[in-house]
Amino acid sequence: MIPDSFMPMRISQLRQRLQELGAKPCHEDRLLRGWSQVSSYDRKNSPADNFFPLALRNELPAIETELANLAKLHGEYPAGNEVARLLVTLNDGQMVESVLLPRGGLCVSTQVGCAVGCVFCMSGRDGLLRQLGSAEIVAQVVLARKRREVSKVVFMGMGEPAHNLDNVCEAIQLLGLQGNIGHKNLVLSTVGDLRVFERLPLEKVKPALALSLHTTDALLRAKLLPHAPKIAVEELAVRAETYARATGYPVQYQWTLIEGVNDSDAELEGIVRLLAGKYAVMNLIPFNEVDGLTFRRPSLQRISEMVQTLHRHGILAKIRDSAGQEIEGACGQLRARAAVS
Repeated sequence: MIPDSFMPMRISQLRQRLQELGAKPCHEDRLLRGWSQVSSYDRKNSPADNFFPLALRNELPAIETELANLAKLHGEYPAGNEVARLLVTLNDGQMVESVLLPRGGLCVSTQVGCAVGCVFCMSGRDGLLRQLGSAEIVAQVVLARKRREVSKVVFMGMGEPAHNLDNVCEAIQLLGLQGNIGHKNLVLSTVGDLRVFERLPLEKVKPALALSLHTTDALLRAKLLPHAPKIAVEELAVRAETYARATGYPVQYQWTLIEGVNDSDAELEGIVRLLAGKYAVMNLIPFNEVDGLTFRRPSLQRISEMVQTLHRHGILAKIRDSAGQEIEGACGQLRARAAVS
């Protein structure tokens, strides 16, 4: 149950608080760099002590405590080499999941729950419960960095980032400007909300784009993603291509592979028609089994055939395993089990 008075912390609100304590932009940046990069200064050391205004120095312990309480580790669940799912408790007791990925990657959540209702995903089973504040999104990165290096952040965890765009963009700006994450290594995923294509080109930090496609068949997509915007995949591909060419980052198309649903030759032909000549990567993600669903992942042979077929048509395709298969930890499952335990 979310307290009526609860308001998730936003970075803009934190900046306002710092300004009220006498902070100038250089003070804000130093504090936010220290927090987001998990580097610290010794307040007893005179150079650091003298850097901040007195009112801010006096308030720093309380601010640091609040930031530390934004996201706490409830449990860590290893799921293969360099991969672990983190079940994270937020300040109001709600939980989200983030995932440590190979090569310094981290997948973070942007909402508690989700309103899109993808039929193969646990995240939206209870609908959207609440938005995450931008500081809570960054706090997941901070929590992960206390465990290991993080050099890439993907916004592909629980939630649809486009439905929380102000907070997601604030988090991206901080991570790209103060958080030491390369802009191309910040990846925003969406099911295809037009607000993303309107907003991202205007931002100082422009993240790479991932588009959750899953099928090129309009009727099937409406069934698989029942509350996604009803936009033709051809229009989405055109808008995504425009953004990719402007930023220099290829679009990462996401395709959860489900046996007998979207692994047919007809779907392969649809992908070729849609993406041939595009600045794009097709990420084929074998379905991660979810409690209560009868969907299955295709055989390894079929997955390999699909990749080879796309390569023959000049489309870069990669197999991206869904982290958590070994622990029944598909996105949302850890939170769901914790909620009933």
